[in-house]
Amino acid sequence: MRAGVGHEREASVSNPDSFISEVTDEVRRDRLFAMFRKYGWIGGLLVIGVVGGAAYTEWSKAREAARAQSFGDAMLDAVDLGAPEDRAEAIASVPADEGQVALKQLMLATDAGSDKAAALKALDVLIADQAQPQIYRDLATLRRVMLVGKDQPIADRRAALESIAVPGRAFRTLAAEQLAYLLVEDGKTDEAIAALAALMQDQDAPQGMRQRAGQMITALGGTPPETVPAAGAAADLGVDAG
Repeated sequence: MRAGVGHEREASVSNPDSFISEVTDEVRRDRLFAMFRKYGWIGGLLVIGVVGGAAYTEWSKAREAARAQSFGDAMLDAVDLGAPEDRAEAIASVPADEGQVALKQLMLATDAGSDKAAALKALDVLIADQAQPQIYRDLATLRRVMLVGKDQPIADRRAALESIAVPGRAFRTLAAEQLAYLLVEDGKTDEAIAALAALMQDQDAPQGMRQRAGQMITALGGTPPETVPAAGAAADLGVDAG
């Protein structure tokens, strides 16, 4: 055995390149182990950070889901109450975070049995809240115009609707429909027919809205224009809307 080891050492010494390579490998291993001892804790922290971050994300998702379910259950329990004043009180008492305030205000305003003044107040609060998503505020504006009716001057209702009847807004066509109805209320029949005819040609207007517009044009003594299917309807029917 000793003879064999001696031969290996002699072979290593007799081959300078091999000997230098072995020494270099040993030095590298020593340096690597030294780096592990010195910086290994950083890798441990990274692992803990990744695992901890993933765990926190899952916990946050579970907490948000539980909070949303709790809010939804509380709202359903509130609207199941019999008396309108009891429903309004129960809805108002439901805890809501920043993302749920808009839904809560809309529920207060759309309860069929709620007091009109209270409903308008709830809508005004939502409309004025700049922190809420624009889509909820636009819906509140539309709902307010429809709810307040002739209690508010036509000019004020028209100004409110025109603010959301612009391209890119979610309720643009609904606002345009209400603007046409204001023209009817104002006695401007020809302008109302023109506005309703334009709505029938609007590719963003759903089929039900087009049918309502056509019926109103007929009721006003006009003739509904020929229309092409809306973009969604054309796709459903396999028709090329272009």
